[in-house]
Amino acid sequence: MFETLPVQVGNRIVREDMETIYRNLTEQEIAKLRDSTILLTGCGGFLGYYFMHFFAHYAEELQIKRIIALENFLTGTKDWLSNLVASNPAVIKLHEFNVITDSVADVPGAEDADLVIHMASIASPTFYRIYPLETVDANITGLRRLLDFYADKQLRGFLFFSSSEIYGDPFPEFIPTPETYRGNVATIGPRACYDEAKRFGETLCYLFAQKYNLPIGIARPFNNYGPGMNINDKRLPADFAKAVVEGRDLEILSDGTPTRTFCYISDAITGYMKVLLHGQFEVFNIGMDQPELSVRSFAELFTQAGRDIFDYQGTIFFQVSADQEYLTDNPNRRCPDLTKARTLLGYAPAVPVADGIRRYLKFLHLTNGQLA
Repeated sequence: MFETLPVQVGNRIVREDMETIYRNLTEQEIAKLRDSTILLTGCGGFLGYYFMHFFAHYAEELQIKRIIALENFLTGTKDWLSNLVASNPAVIKLHEFNVITDSVADVPGAEDADLVIHMASIASPTFYRIYPLETVDANITGLRRLLDFYADKQLRGFLFFSSSEIYGDPFPEFIPTPETYRGNVATIGPRACYDEAKRFGETLCYLFAQKYNLPIGIARPFNNYGPGMNINDKRLPADFAKAVVEGRDLEILSDGTPTRTFCYISDAITGYMKVLLHGQFEVFNIGMDQPELSVRSFAELFTQAGRDIFDYQGTIFFQVSADQEYLTDNPNRRCPDLTKARTLLGYAPAVPVADGIRRYLKFLHLTNGQLA
């Protein structure tokens, strides 16, 4: 066991998750974090919440030199970030920064970064349809600007967040879906701005890894959920959590039969850390490979946990969205083949979905529905 540092993380659920992530890293992976400068784009979002808390929590133990946090606050959240910076202003430096138009060369300390995590993108379908061009530009223009800047630097790791959406709607014989599946993706449609931007972003990473030998890891997330996901995020777990917190019935804008696997945030961040610290170009699915649940079954788990934690009395009902394109190109199934991540990274997600939902709702109960 390691010593838990008495700083930064006040929420019990998040603190326990930080410790779980740390325990699941190897000594070799931890060594790459020591004495490092870490630069993160899009740090104010869901995944940024856990990355930032993890690095802040272990900054002293790992002797992290600097955490450079970049965020344009188009959809990111500022209050918790400001509080985190205030907890360790000597190490954490927050900059309002647009990866599409601003130059990373102007950010103090950026040229000394050892590890780079590029999360700057909109991931919620509701919001990337409002900001489609910004979504494309963050994943292509912003990524290209970062890669150009770090092409001649000596990085320990560069993590690009792609998406399981690059697979589109896989044919049944490709469920579970391996990294080798090339996808069944629409180039034109309401989701194309996100799906195709992530696909081209992967191509950019591949080319820069080939030409400059950059240690780029590409992660393809599969349906993450948990603390740090704002209840106004508009993705499925956030919508269900918001209904429970507010005591409203759970609304499903489909027939409830599409299926997904859902990965709790501590398992997800563990996987992303392993991809970042792998040290060479590779692509990995990161998520949970079982059980594959229908949307209705997922909703039922929220109602069950909600009764215990919030004395929730709501029910589930089905509705048709007023948005005629709401379900256009929506995948029928989503389930990863994790063989590659298990074999090469030692990745082993372990939090059952029912337990993860309870942890998410307990976190919201402790924070009155807000990000702490």
